[in-house]
Amino acid sequence: MHKSKLWFYSVLAILLLVLMNDLPINASAANSTYSKYVNTARGYQLNYPSNMEVDDSIEQVRTLIHDEQTQIEIYYDNFYNTVHDANKYINYSNNFIDNKKDHFIEYNKNTKVAGKKVHILKWHRNKLAKVENDKNYYFSAEIIKNKNEIFTIFIKSAQPIYNEIDIVRSFKILKPAGNVAAMPSPLFKQTVPDSKQLSEETKAVLQQYFSNDSSLTWGIFEPSAPGSMTRLNQMEERVNHEFSFLIRYSDLDEQVPLQEFENAYNEGKILELTLQTSHSKIDDSSIFYDILNGKYDEYLHQYAKNIKQFGHPVLFRLNNEMNGDWCVYSSYYFSKDTDLYKEVWKYIYRIFEGEEIDNVLWVWNPNHDSMPGFAWNHPVLYYPGDEYVDIVGLTAYNTGTYYPGEKWNNFYTLYHSLYNEYAALSAKPLMITEFGSNSVGGDKVQWIQNMFSHIETFPRIKVAIWWSGTDWDSNGNPARIYRMDESEAVLDAFRLNLQKYNNSSVVGF
Repeated sequence: MHKSKLWFYSVLAILLLVLMNDLPINASAANSTYSKYVNTARGYQLNYPSNMEVDDSIEQVRTLIHDEQTQIEIYYDNFYNTVHDANKYINYSNNFIDNKKDHFIEYNKNTKVAGKKVHILKWHRNKLAKVENDKNYYFSAEIIKNKNEIFTIFIKSAQPIYNEIDIVRSFKILKPAGNVAAMPSPLFKQTVPDSKQLSEETKAVLQQYFSNDSSLTWGIFEPSAPGSMTRLNQMEERVNHEFSFLIRYSDLDEQVPLQEFENAYNEGKILELTLQTSHSKIDDSSIFYDILNGKYDEYLHQYAKNIKQFGHPVLFRLNNEMNGDWCVYSSYYFSKDTDLYKEVWKYIYRIFEGEEIDNVLWVWNPNHDSMPGFAWNHPVLYYPGDEYVDIVGLTAYNTGTYYPGEKWNNFYTLYHSLYNEYAALSAKPLMITEFGSNSVGGDKVQWIQNMFSHIETFPRIKVAIWWSGTDWDSNGNPARIYRMDESEAVLDAFRLNLQKYNNSSVVGF
């Protein structure tokens, strides 16, 4: 038989076998050797290509097996005493596939492996122009242990994936033994300030407000400031305190408002500039892909130039609360791939470096409550790296009880465990980037008293910024009223407690 025909029939026979077994071709099975990984604490084992390395340094969150081209990530979720279960997890985790213009599904089905129900999903997206060695081929398998426990194998690669079924078939659930290792302390290490190109004025702000011996300093979000300082000045007069920090939100629909920056500076305020890579009226479902394909380069370069033109210190908080599905830049919308968030952060950071920005301190800021509360959405997976972060921000609100399922939480309850977690994780300065208490569902004045009574028991928190605004429901009704000037009683509570901070509220420019 002619060699070409023999080759054709051989390939045809292989394809028929593959189709009969309803499995993808495993191009590497014949040539790959596998090693066994056993996690006794979580209770599982699996085989992985022997050329890959195992990193279980953050075993509490995930185990990572990787080489230059491919990552295998293993997650464990336990939904006892939560509103979730294994089936809800599978559905919620994979909602990103509704975006069919960016995510191309190869297969999506339920099957069984070793008697366990498994959901498998394989997809890819286009390569991103600005990401080196972009891992754009994906596979995930959610292996149901029982109604409340589930394992996830998540694979991503710079090349098409062919051996995913071999890896899933090798997965075995074991009886857990021992304890999961604690995460390294600190996981986020301090960057030596002298290693960064910071202006002398910016170094002075870092030293004055964020050094180990800095005392607590207060800031505020007032919706009309710094565009207009009138209402803020009235509030400061009423509480007899000048706030040192202001929040200014920004999105992709506007450029840096230099006049507002000058307004703040002229009144001795330092801005916490929050850039959220989103639009108010434009479809943002591809926003990370667009940024990492260079579509916002001109905008980002001009944004950096404007900050440089301002010339005075700015706290730059990029894409805060990224672990919340209310943010269009959460990995919930982008293949569950937290690395894309980090790529966007580093890409914008490098643009700022290229523009020789020396008046920015970078603030990384997850929310205390991940939504969804799954292991693959854990805040530490969004951390871009020590060299890209100067300050770690904490955010937890007492949202009150306006919406069903919410409960009233006092300040100490919200921040005690959060502070301990991040004080252990990070050697970097800590701040509360924004916080507040609703007045719906409890005594807001009492909440404020509790806050002032406990905040200095968290000595590594150097700055606290009260969010004096209102969240509205879909019908335009006030749902969460955080305003400091909501009532005379609330203002009085701040005035009485802020007296002790008056001598330390002068900005040292």
